[in-house]
Amino acid sequence: MGESSFFSLDGPLDVAPGTGQVRSANFAGLAQVARQHGRDARGIVERYGMEGRVLTDPESLITPQQMADTFEYCGTLFDDPLFGLHIAKVQDPEVFGCVTALCRSAPTMRAGIRCLIDFLPVAHAPDCEVVLIEGRETAELTWLVNTDIGINDQANYQAAMLNLKLLQAIGGPTFRPSWVSLSADPRASDLPEIEKTLGCRVMGRSSRNSVAFPVRALEQPVPSANRLLYKLLGSYLQRVKSEHSQSTIDKVDSFIRGSLARGTCSIERCAEKTGMSVRTLQSRLSAEGAKFSDLVEKQRETLAKAHLSDGRLSLDEIADRLGYGEQTSFGRAFKRWTGMTPQQYRAEN
Repeated sequence: MGESSFFSLDGPLDVAPGTGQVRSANFAGLAQVARQHGRDARGIVERYGMEGRVLTDPESLITPQQMADTFEYCGTLFDDPLFGLHIAKVQDPEVFGCVTALCRSAPTMRAGIRCLIDFLPVAHAPDCEVVLIEGRETAELTWLVNTDIGINDQANYQAAMLNLKLLQAIGGPTFRPSWVSLSADPRASDLPEIEKTLGCRVMGRSSRNSVAFPVRALEQPVPSANRLLYKLLGSYLQRVKSEHSQSTIDKVDSFIRGSLARGTCSIERCAEKTGMSVRTLQSRLSAEGAKFSDLVEKQRETLAKAHLSDGRLSLDEIADRLGYGEQTSFGRAFKRWTGMTPQQYRAEN
């Protein structure tokens, strides 16, 4: 940390999803819904090659195909042709993670939507594209998935509800959708419920999925605008976007930085978070001339030096943040890295 720096990060705080991945936050509430139908959600996700922890860890990475197939299966299993809409009713826009927080802190609705467009692919789903179409009187927030995943009507029902909830959050109490268009083809008997839930006219079998609203709403101030949060979080996500790399080492480094303090830094956990098996992860790291244990050591050394130079944390606190059970273990490791004790390094820096 330089003397002129107010604060700094060594890199992203979590693994950014790559092409063909999406956060499992979309499964929020699935366990509860399954229980209401007398089913075990763990068995449902395992059916499509996922571990049960995707139900409780919103940061886990799955594929868009797994998500779409799971929702379609649930629609059939629960005899619910509007399953995606119904699960989205018990969810909130925080499914989109820190992107939602940024949208809520934006100064205007237009700025909030721009955040969604710019950073949803960065932090949540790289294959998902969001577009704002502005007409003379009406604007449309449109979304599409840039990969062929077959039938995904339930996922689009969910997206319609979540996108509408986010628009309502940043548009304020006066926001009203004009209409919604869906690529799905809902049954005539289901249309009244869809329109009642979304609060507007709904058109099925459309060429695109959109939520439409008066274009003048784009200049409305966001009720929860927060200039400081907007600047800080926006700068962070912009940096992640500009420096995002698909190299395995970069992904593993991001995982290590975010998991050391939580005590969840293991190669098994890293493999799951990066969407591959342990063997595949080891093979890819080897191809880039690295080993997981060496990367952990390197990150620990880098973070330890930064914390010691900063001077605000005790040695016990630093040891805990680096995932050591006790200060003596940290001290031995630090002397191995630098030839100095943590106390000596702090005294000289």
